[in-house]
Amino acid sequence: MKKLNLLSLAVVVALTGCSDDDKDYKSLIVNNTLPVGSEQCVNGGTEKLEGEDTNRNGELDADEVLTTTVTCNDPASSLTPQQLVNLSTNQWFKDAKVKMATSQDNIEKIVKESGKAKNIILFVGDGMGVSTVTAARILAGQLEGKMGEEHLLSFDTMPFSGFSKTYNVDAQTPDSAGTMTAMASGVKTDVGVIGVDEDIERGDCSTVAGNELVTATELAEINGLATGIVSTARITHATPAATYAKSADRNWEDVSDMPEDAVTGGCEDIASQLVNFEANLEARFAGVDVDGLEVVMGGGRRHFLPKDAAFNSSDAMSAVEGDRTDERDLTAEWQAKYPDGQYVMDQAGFNNLDTESVSQVFGLFNESHMQYEADRANDIAGEPSLSEMTSKAIDVLDNNDKGFFLTVESGRIDHAHHAGNAYNALNDTIELSKAVQVAMDKTSVEDTLIIVTADHSHVFTIAGYPKRGNPILGKVVAVGKTEPSMAADGMPYTTVGYTNGLGYRDLGGETNADASYLEGPAVGRFDLTSVDTMSPGFHQEATVPLGSETHAGEDVGVYAIGPGAHLVTGTNEQSFLFHVMDYAGDLVKNADAKLAK
Repeated sequence: MKKLNLLSLAVVVALTGCSDDDKDYKSLIVNNTLPVGSEQCVNGGTEKLEGEDTNRNGELDADEVLTTTVTCNDPASSLTPQQLVNLSTNQWFKDAKVKMATSQDNIEKIVKESGKAKNIILFVGDGMGVSTVTAARILAGQLEGKMGEEHLLSFDTMPFSGFSKTYNVDAQTPDSAGTMTAMASGVKTDVGVIGVDEDIERGDCSTVAGNELVTATELAEINGLATGIVSTARITHATPAATYAKSADRNWEDVSDMPEDAVTGGCEDIASQLVNFEANLEARFAGVDVDGLEVVMGGGRRHFLPKDAAFNSSDAMSAVEGDRTDERDLTAEWQAKYPDGQYVMDQAGFNNLDTESVSQVFGLFNESHMQYEADRANDIAGEPSLSEMTSKAIDVLDNNDKGFFLTVESGRIDHAHHAGNAYNALNDTIELSKAVQVAMDKTSVEDTLIIVTADHSHVFTIAGYPKRGNPILGKVVAVGKTEPSMAADGMPYTTVGYTNGLGYRDLGGETNADASYLEGPAVGRFDLTSVDTMSPGFHQEATVPLGSETHAGEDVGVYAIGPGAHLVTGTNEQSFLFHVMDYAGDLVKNADAKLAK
């Protein structure tokens, strides 16, 4: 007879119908434990065997079993430490557990009631699409000696994130004027117009009146908050201008850029609107008394100075620095309006600012745009970094006990992409990350909403199959390989590249991405075998030759921390961001109350 081999965990539960005297065994009951994954029970269980011990050998043989009852366990709701050992000792698993605990802690600290944000800071990485964030994250990690992919930028650590749809009312792929107007005012509008709705006709001065929008900066000013604008671009450029100006054309940065009919029609150039921000706001809202922008820092001196070499600064790059044809010196006009304020134009002036006592700061650190972060050391008179400007701006603004509203733009990410130079685009993104970290360190999550986003993306790609830790600016080297992979044409190719633009340049150590414009578009593929693709002056190849690389139309990321940050989830219209800031600071509600008095 075949005996039933009992499992090591089987237990003889009962021996019945027998006599200790005559060994008359009649029946046996045996329970066997079924392991997890068994054919009978996938989650394990118990098998109960009942039978007669007919051969009286004290065992229940297979042919002696009369009934079998199987009871399966309920599905397991958790794993035992023994079952988890391969997970709990794995670094990826442990890092995720720490992230989970940290995320829960961050979420619990978020204030979800409206009006709880004393301070609001909006960071805009101009042109900082998702691929730019990813590549900058990897580069930042590699610059610290890591493989790179596991690194986090400062805003990657924020507890809430989502996506923003960037299209303009009249354009599938947007520009910065329409996108920043949407964020600043809560209303999407057309390409190329500033601070006005879609009923505007671009370039027609007569259509401005009646279509002006109210921005978050203006509402904060009405509410008595300190206000500031910081940018590495010209301060009259589209993104910063959308916080304070109303213009039928983003290019009307000074009077020399405007057609005669616009000037005679009464439209004011963007630089003039900046200097007259206080007066213009008070004129629009009867009875309002505001004190003007406390902090303005960026580039673009040429739009504030007369077209006369006598007004050149020590930092002038051109024979005649100013562009204005109306003979106005707006820097002098600003100083006359704010005699207790300080106008600065170089690193020395910036360093000497006393943030505790100065009432207002007007900093114009370059004739045109400020330098790329990698090129900043080459500035004639020296200029501060974005993180330095952010730090000093907060130090000035937080002198107001009511709070502040600050917009910070990293404008040259966009310009480097247009030039087809990933090196500068990514390094300026890393500098933006440093500026965000400064803001996080200087403020409290309990009373300060910080939002980090982009106005639009670029046709910048991360492609091929490079191995983990491969230099993000390098050539593609496949997993398990040490030499670059070859394309079908027998030549190596880079991980990052552009769909269109000026294309390949090998400018060596050149840190000014704009040097790319000295030559026309490079068409076709180039042999990169002996080219250092990680040098500052390398410009990636482009598929479609154009005079400048273009924006892209996909969604961009939005990251948030502080009161109201929980609203930054999912995919939203770009104009939604204004409403998040309004919710956090009760900007409209408080302004309405002021205007009603």
